[in-house]
Amino acid sequence: MTNPKPSVSIGMPVFNGANYITEALDSLLAQTYTDFEIIISDNASTDGTEEICRAYARKDRRIRYLRNKTNLGAVKNYNRVFALSSGEYFKWAAHDDMCAPEYLERCVDVLSQHPSVTICHPKTVIVDESGERMGNWEDDLDFRSTKAHERFHDYLFRRARLWNAIFGVIRASELRKTPLFGNYLGCDKVLLGELVLLGEVHQLPDRLFLRRRHPQQWWRVRPGRKEKTIWLDPANEGNIQLPTCWKHFVEYLSAIRRAQLDWKEQSWCHLYMMKWLCKELAGPLVRRLRKRTTSQSIWSEGNESETPAMVATGTNGIRKDVNNEGWNSNTRISMASCRED
Repeated sequence: MTNPKPSVSIGMPVFNGANYITEALDSLLAQTYTDFEIIISDNASTDGTEEICRAYARKDRRIRYLRNKTNLGAVKNYNRVFALSSGEYFKWAAHDDMCAPEYLERCVDVLSQHPSVTICHPKTVIVDESGERMGNWEDDLDFRSTKAHERFHDYLFRRARLWNAIFGVIRASELRKTPLFGNYLGCDKVLLGELVLLGEVHQLPDRLFLRRRHPQQWWRVRPGRKEKTIWLDPANEGNIQLPTCWKHFVEYLSAIRRAQLDWKEQSWCHLYMMKWLCKELAGPLVRRLRKRTTSQSIWSEGNESETPAMVATGTNGIRKDVNNEGWNSNTRISMASCRED
């Protein structure tokens, strides 16, 4: 007799995640909502990841462990876990993050009651490598308008720079309408933007997602653009890619076309894309001018005061040097969701 399909499929792509994967799996297995499967796709890890995952799979039949013979790159591994899923809802889970016990239950409840919602996700807490709380993160990923162009506008021009909703619980039928992750920097932003076009994004008010910051994260250990793109997909080595801004512009236009909006909605979305492109192209110049103005201001005041651009404060009172920690709302982290570290 075959097992019935689970309601939720959780996909965990991983490469060398032995340091944190135990905590991640324990948090998922502790969920109050129990009708789920966990699909682990190991991208040819060379540490103790395989042994840990096989031990968990032996203990809990809801866990499926698969190991790639060679490293496929992060993007193909992320897309693979979705291809192997069977649930009505899907969630990507990074090996180094954690979820509060009520995470799945609260998200599934919203999705089951509101068919117009494509993604449900909670608010976020940032934790360090030891699991200690660093502060709350406000990512402004809540788009409830019934009009696609209004949701898309609010998404494109929000101030926060993390895309944690991509780790929320997603309606699988809507996710299948997209090309999933692409092999370019920032593809998580574009995918989330397409999902915003397809339906509402509902953010729970409770902080049930614990996102970890640690020195081994991929974007920290691979400083160059070339190294990052090869990590996403080894086939990128030697290829010439469009600048990120222009690549996103092209991909967003493709997402608008796939969303099958009426001509008025499409026109508004195209108008917002032109406005977005102008902002992105002008952004570096504006930041340079702002930096020069700030430097002159500090010099003229005898360096006696700190500016908001220099220091951010967590909700627990911890002061963070933005340049060193990189977690304030003005920070850009491209493709931060794909974290096979």
